[in-house]
Amino acid sequence: MPVQEVAVAPARKQAWQRRVLHLIAYAYGLSAVACLLFADEMAAGMGIFLNGVDGYSQFYASHVGLWGATALLALFAARQGEPPVYSDITAMLVLAQPAGRLFAAISFGLPQGIVLFMCVMELLAGLMLLLLRPAR
Repeated sequence: MPVQEVAVAPARKQAWQRRVLHLIAYAYGLSAVACLLFADEMAAGMGIFLNGVDGYSQFYASHVGLWGATALLALFAARQGEPPVYSDITAMLVLAQPAGRLFAAISFGLPQGIVLFMCVMELLAGLMLLLLRPAR
């Protein structure tokens, strides 16, 4: 294989990785803002009932705080020249959600509706990041 082709393949892979990271950042960022602005509606759409100060506090912590942090981390990881560990951490955060849903599925069944769609998207995005990891 010519040297030029070998050099192009990692650059193309990195470009795709950056695209996936940007999509993750947009999805998580927009979701965090939507949860911030429309907490009750977003919670109801995910089958969550917010009750009292502690319920709202927990919802904002996990859906605004953690999703917002995931979006910022994905943007940071997408920057040119950043070490691949940032992309790996982003993938772990994204894949932790369907992993948690797996535990719930064992006891309560698979998610439905929009939550099932979110789970599939999280799995696809996280696995894509892992598949697009640079070679050592």
